[in-house]
Amino acid sequence: MAAKIRKGDKVIVLSGRDKGRTGEVFEVRPDAGKALVRGINVVKRHQKQTQTQEGGIISKEAPIDLSNIAIVGKDGKPTRVGFKILADGKKVRVAKRSGAEIDG
Repeated sequence: MAAKIRKGDKVIVLSGRDKGRTGEVFEVRPDAGKALVRGINVVKRHQKQTQTQEGGIISKEAPIDLSNIAIVGKDGKPTRVGFKILADGKKVRVAKRSGAEIDG
């Protein structure tokens, strides 16, 4: 199945601790059904010191389930994603709320 949320998409969180916040997807894990969004679902991790890296408590993004995020439309509201086949046979994503193409 084609990916409805891809790397580089601007998304909004629908539920959870960060509900209502927006961010950019920088990694998608389709096999796990999760994505990493910049600045969203930030957790503290205790990092052990290595020869190349200093130890301590670091903040990093944890994966968030794809069902808990939605693409932000041109109006700034969350929208569902559909697909449309163009006349030249190219398959593009479209916003269900406005009908606008997400990528062209």
